Amino acid sequence: MKIAFLITGLSTGGAEIMLYKLLSKLDRQRFSPVVISLMGHDQWSAPIQALDVPIYTLDMAPGAVPTPGIIWKLLQTIRKLKPDVIQGWMFHGNLAAQFVSLISPRKLPVLLNIQNTVYSFDLEKKLTSKVIKLSAALSKLASKHIYVSAVARTQHEAIGYPIEQGCVIPNAADTNLFIPSQEARSSVRAELNLPDDTFLIGLICRYHPMKDHANFVQAAAILAKSYPDAHFVLIGDGVDQANAELTAVIQSVGMQQKMHLLGERRDIPRLTAALDIASSSSAYGEASPMILGEAMSAGVPCVVTDVGDSAAMVGNAGRVVPPSNAAALAQGWQELIELGPDGRAQLGKVARDRVLEHFSLDAIVTQYEGVYESVLATS
Repeated sequence: MKIAFLITGLSTGGAEIMLYKLLSKLDRQRFSPVVISLMGHDQWSAPIQALDVPIYTLDMAPGAVPTPGIIWKLLQTIRKLKPDVIQGWMFHGNLAAQFVSLISPRKLPVLLNIQNTVYSFDLEKKLTSKVIKLSAALSKLASKHIYVSAVARTQHEAIGYPIEQGCVIPNAADTNLFIPSQEARSSVRAELNLPDDTFLIGLICRYHPMKDHANFVQAAAILAKSYPDAHFVLIGDGVDQANAELTAVIQSVGMQQKMHLLGERRDIPRLTAALDIASSSSAYGEASPMILGEAMSAGVPCVVTDVGDSAAMVGNAGRVVPPSNAAALAQGWQELIELGPDGRAQLGKVARDRVLEHFSLDAIVTQYEGVYESVLATS
């Protein structure tokens, strides 16, 4: 079965990484994947091509409206590839997949992959809001809507996505890659020139308003009053000293010496396993945060804001606090600190067991494969 994955772009983000994970585990005896990027090549192009998965690009500029030439190029690419199924990926990729289904002379099953929640259109970019609304109007054209969270499904069905086409397949963690590691704990502290027993709290995500890095920094300043020896690691695209907005927030609360901005990294499994607590401080937009499952897989207890399915993922293996509430986030961290090393280790074991049962990569890929086969069988 040839599957054309039609994605917005291939920069670093949870949706792009999840696509890579899915492609890395698809049964290539049964499935032949190709990727079409609406934009050009980016960070995840080379890893995907290393899987022997071809990539075709349309070279749209970020935020641009498709021109007739881009639309023609997309149709010509689909005609050349002759896929059995088109899998949209992210909002713009989903809309492009629906558009192909609408105008293509050959009827093709189309699936949507919805990676975000929609708490309010006011929180989205104007173009993204229009894309979501138009996609909702065309959503009956799709054979299946794959949501990565139950909250995302409820929200999208409330704005017009048909109920009968929906299913939930959460994002996955590679439990063979994200594992507890004492060596990682030691080496990361050495890299940061910190004592081996330094308490580390981490936030791993790209810089974006929905991630609410300011909430994390403000919570860190609150915690530091009671636990002055704690340090904080921020990792992700745009999370570095060149980010004037972020560094200004850090300076405003006097946390320059305790905040370590590492930017985008390729050793995320190592960095994750080094943490005492992993956190998500998001205010909106999250659906099934990948780094949350990965931290749990590494045996790291988590404190997360109640956005998307974060609370359902953590369950009894961490703490859940309201979004945009720095005091509550700091209190959640404090509760885990007060558990002591043994208490956190036990919580970390519960977390890894939850991932092995509900969010392992092999199990999630099997669910995708089942959807693809069932859609083709009924088309």
